[in-house]
Amino acid sequence: MVDYMKQIDIFVDYFKSQEKHPKDFKIGVEFEHFIVDKKTLKSINYYDKNGVKDTLKQLEALGWKGIYEGENILGLSNETQVITLEPGSQFEFSIKKPKREIREIEKEYITFLEEIIPILNKKDQYLVAMGYHPVSKIQDFNIIPKERYHYMYEYFKSKGSHAHNMMKGTAALQVAVDFSSQQDYIKKYRIISALSPVIYAIFDNSYYFEGEIWEKHNLRSFIWENTDKDRSGIVKETFDEDFGYAKYAQYILNTPPILIDTGEKVHYTGNKLVKDILNPDSYTQEELEHILTMVFPDVRTKKYIEIRMMDSLPYPFNLSVIAFWKGLLYHQKNLDLLYDKIQAIKVEEVNEAKKEIIEKGLYGTFRQKEIVEIGKILVDLAKQGLESYEIKYIYPLEKMIKNGKNPYLLTKEKATIGKEESIDWCILNHCIDKNINTSENKKI
Repeated sequence: MVDYMKQIDIFVDYFKSQEKHPKDFKIGVEFEHFIVDKKTLKSINYYDKNGVKDTLKQLEALGWKGIYEGENILGLSNETQVITLEPGSQFEFSIKKPKREIREIEKEYITFLEEIIPILNKKDQYLVAMGYHPVSKIQDFNIIPKERYHYMYEYFKSKGSHAHNMMKGTAALQVAVDFSSQQDYIKKYRIISALSPVIYAIFDNSYYFEGEIWEKHNLRSFIWENTDKDRSGIVKETFDEDFGYAKYAQYILNTPPILIDTGEKVHYTGNKLVKDILNPDSYTQEELEHILTMVFPDVRTKKYIEIRMMDSLPYPFNLSVIAFWKGLLYHQKNLDLLYDKIQAIKVEEVNEAKKEIIEKGLYGTFRQKEIVEIGKILVDLAKQGLESYEIKYIYPLEKMIKNGKNPYLLTKEKATIGKEESIDWCILNHCIDKNINTSENKKI
């Protein structure tokens, strides 16, 4: 019989091994995008003529190293950056090594844009940062030829009503933060989880769903709530007195991993739980790290704490998100203040607020306070927690929230003019022309 306590210890030891001294704290990011046709705004698929595969090949010809599965190119890397594809060909950019300074992330991202935008322009294509595809429907997307995604697609057929929308139609912005100890981990994990409904609402950038206006709000939250309750939403033990590394390990062990990746081969495991599969006496590092990626809660623990509630946002708003989290979580006074404020919060309250934001968005309430007002307080705190030379990065978010708006409402304001006009601010081909040369000196 498998030793359950030994299984828990494997994960606990792994989390402990990832602790970092505060002076070494850095931030990791993932920016997901859609590639669309300029005329129709429809999705560009992997196999299309001038499709996503062709774009990867063109970047490879410029010196990027191709990442292949069999004969299929599914990603790219260079010395500092990685490009990967999500199931519906969403184009994801990340940085190999997390950075301490936001300006370092900005530099890497602009370098990426300056390489890919000219390629897309020649093909009459846009790079778009939105939470859900503005035109195409899920039947219009082909799953890319990645074995893991095909297993997941089959598994999710028997799960939530919107699991396939999650895989093919969404694009996210994810931020990863470090922790110094189990106590620091608990503080950060609980704060981020408690703020989940607020974060969904502030960074809601999904005005369109399946080609039509999404009349409600916070589509990302709605889709995740209807994906697979075994592995999404708030980890229900988060606010338990004994929450920590071991409790998160138990959450992992009692979830089906769908598939196991040993580093050499992928094995489909269906509805078997991790605890029924993981051999504590014989496992690989790749297997362990893969298992941690096969759950999708709002806040996920890996080598770091991954914050997963934000919709994809265009430059420079994407940098505001990084500034927001850095100012809140890497400033000890802010961290302690927020932790004190959330002491009495229960998981049921968070889940109720998540339901309300789907109906009312930024103007829903959480613990008797309007979410837009909570957002203003958080942005002010984050601003206070930043070094003076990084405050400029939070200006786009500050301006938006102080005007009582979020990305959803910015798009809605322009929707009467036309769909392309409404999402113009999310098209990176346009954003880089407008913002890259002015971001250093101008408050956007």
